[in-house]
Amino acid sequence: MSVSEADVLAAMSKVMDPELHVDLVKAGMVKDIRVAGDSVKLKIELTTPACPLKGKIQADAEAALKAVPGLKTFDIEWGAQVRAAGGGVPGGALLPKVKNVILVGAGKGGVGKSTVALNLATALAQHGAKVGLLDADFYGPSVPLMTGLSDKKPVSPDGKSLDPLLAHGLKVMSIGFLVEADQALIWRGPMLHGALMQLVRDVNWGELDYLVLDLPPGTGDVALSLSQSIRAAGAVLVTTPQDVALADVVRAKQMFDKVHIPVLGIVENMSQFVCPNCSHVTPIFNHGGGRKAAEMFGIPFLGEIPLDLKVRESGDSGVPVVVGAKDSPEAKAFLEVARNVAGRVSTQSMKSVPLPVVQAR
Repeated sequence: MSVSEADVLAAMSKVMDPELHVDLVKAGMVKDIRVAGDSVKLKIELTTPACPLKGKIQADAEAALKAVPGLKTFDIEWGAQVRAAGGGVPGGALLPKVKNVILVGAGKGGVGKSTVALNLATALAQHGAKVGLLDADFYGPSVPLMTGLSDKKPVSPDGKSLDPLLAHGLKVMSIGFLVEADQALIWRGPMLHGALMQLVRDVNWGELDYLVLDLPPGTGDVALSLSQSIRAAGAVLVTTPQDVALADVVRAKQMFDKVHIPVLGIVENMSQFVCPNCSHVTPIFNHGGGRKAAEMFGIPFLGEIPLDLKVRESGDSGVPVVVGAKDSPEAKAFLEVARNVAGRVSTQSMKSVPLPVVQAR
């Protein structure tokens, strides 16, 4: 009994992407079907190399093919093609080659937002994506130190644009590269907005799957104007577990709601301290508040990052923990957060209504 391409497509149409809630054929993920008698080869193209549920999809696809009458052997090639969120439209006129802009924000300072942004970006790159990191925290640009690039300066190949610096598989840009480390930025809102738009528009980002933006803390001018000027796939909110931090998450969530940018979910940083000597767990800042806030808002809880000395040491040494301590619980937690964020961005890419964008003047 011979097998046809239609048989294979029928089998794959029964396999659902559990996060996108659509079958693989309808999602356009089944490619290059080659039938030879009772054998078949095909490619399944995931919507992100950091797919959080690849194992589930693989098991279901294999089970579906095994059930095809007359099919004795099959070979599945796996690939990934990141799609642009917002109806398939890349990042707008300012970032035409960037598929997805991910904003990382917090309602207050001191919650480790920059640490989360850096490790999220690096983890996405480790999964195989093309990633950039823009340090948009003008009042406290920490990315140069945390990437080990504090003594570097970007160059301009044409006198009009800047090439981003490279570190840990990322393209990196920060206002910290362009001002002296001890120089205070005493700028009003319009000046900050103009400088930030230059860092977005006049940097040679090239083609990126994800551009992670480390926003200033709070809901001030920079975060608001940036949110309205760039087509973003969504925002990741960072908090610590205690009630005073969670109260600020509410304000940050409300800001993104007002500018119609979806919140991808909440990350709870400094979740629990695990003693390196006795493994005793101490919830220094309480525990579970981030998950509780996510449930209250009806948005995903993206993961919790343990409080550990390695995270601080990694930031100070310029080597993210996902690079310098790959097997640590902290690195594994960041990798899980990255997979969850990538999955959420993929769900945004399936929505047909483009996200609103206001063009910068």
